[in-house]
Amino acid sequence: MLTEREVISTINMLRSEHLDVRTVTLGINLFDCASGNFSTFEKKVRSKIERYAGKLVHTCNAVGDRYGIPVVNKRISVSPIGTVCAAFTRDQMVKACQVLDSAAKDVGVDFLGGFGALVEKGMTPGERNLIDSLPEALTTTDRICSSINVGSTRSGINMDAVSLMGERIVDVAQASADRDGIGCAKLVVFCNIPQDVPFMAGAYLGVGEPDVVIDVGVSGPGVVNKALQRAIESAGRQLTLSEIAEIIKQTAYKVTKVGELIGRDVAEKMAIPYGVADLSLAPTPAVGDSVGEIFQTLGLSSIGAPGSTAILAMLNDAVKKGGVFASSHVGGLSGAFIPVSEDSSIEAAARTGALTLEKLEAMTCVCSVGLDMIAIPGDTPATTIAGMIADEAAIGMINSKTTAVRLIPVPGKGIGEKAVFGGLLGEASIIRVPGGDSARFVAFGGRIPAPIHSLRN
Repeated sequence: MLTEREVISTINMLRSEHLDVRTVTLGINLFDCASGNFSTFEKKVRSKIERYAGKLVHTCNAVGDRYGIPVVNKRISVSPIGTVCAAFTRDQMVKACQVLDSAAKDVGVDFLGGFGALVEKGMTPGERNLIDSLPEALTTTDRICSSINVGSTRSGINMDAVSLMGERIVDVAQASADRDGIGCAKLVVFCNIPQDVPFMAGAYLGVGEPDVVIDVGVSGPGVVNKALQRAIESAGRQLTLSEIAEIIKQTAYKVTKVGELIGRDVAEKMAIPYGVADLSLAPTPAVGDSVGEIFQTLGLSSIGAPGSTAILAMLNDAVKKGGVFASSHVGGLSGAFIPVSEDSSIEAAARTGALTLEKLEAMTCVCSVGLDMIAIPGDTPATTIAGMIADEAAIGMINSKTTAVRLIPVPGKGIGEKAVFGGLLGEASIIRVPGGDSARFVAFGGRIPAPIHSLRN
């Protein structure tokens, strides 16, 4: 049972500390919509999305109003389209993306994820067609997100796919050059992608999931930061890091409880199974809703200063411990996000040079995702981007964790200039990419073998 003090604390989180449920994501299996005939596919997809998601936005709003807890985003994730539409040509993949976008708009959701492929061990012709369609598909649609999984601990890293994604990221940026390459903000390259991610741009419905399922993504970096500030101010002495970790854990528990309450209620009202809560600390550009500010509260001049990786490791672990205690069904990424453009404090650190790509790569070892929402010079070679993807994938593969890359080469702009994406995507100063040439390495192709600890059977 919650104590009176805990209830009051949670109310304060809602009123002044940016506590919200970041997303309720409805997973919809589209494998039963597969057809070699495009018209049949379109009809089945529209019908199924309308049938299950038609009341999603209304239900989320009603539940949010009931508890006084806003559900910021309502989203859909679908089965990987590279598999569902395996028989489609490149042009048909573009049309499939447009159908999904239209269906998402019809039911009023903010984003639909799953226009992606799982190519960690090889590519089918359909998956290759989907990847080749990305520049046109992502720039002719508004609400579609794409995730491509190029590696795993069990399979190794598909370097042919890595090389191809380096090229396609450049192509997507060029296709959306009039908007600072914003198409790349909807495209993420993964290693060890989970099957139940509710957060974009990585959301898709895995093959082991139910036909339909409700997953919830909680957030609350502002809540964690305020809790730490209160504790430090009221302690009357210097807190130890053990005590700080405990505060983070307790706060994560409360945030997760709120998220699960909302998710289960939405699922019950829609008569759809409840899936998982993703415990991730996902920031927004709003002041006071920043992961980066937590680092300053804990004594660093800014994120990126020596000690940043240690703080992030503690933060990530404490969030997981608190969340797992609050819910038996935890999934997705569940940790701290460090998306540069989406966090005002992190963006400021990157702008001043306090936070570099090299430091972000090091921090990937102890947090969720990886190189996320980073603006880089528009003339960055595709092979350099491929090398950065390979580095991140290697961290994920060796450490049996999820890593990902969401880089945005901004056409026509260089280091120090600003890219503006708007909304939750924020804005970012373009930062330096490590020097050197990766072209010969990337050209080898093939697969980097799985590590020895993948042989666990």
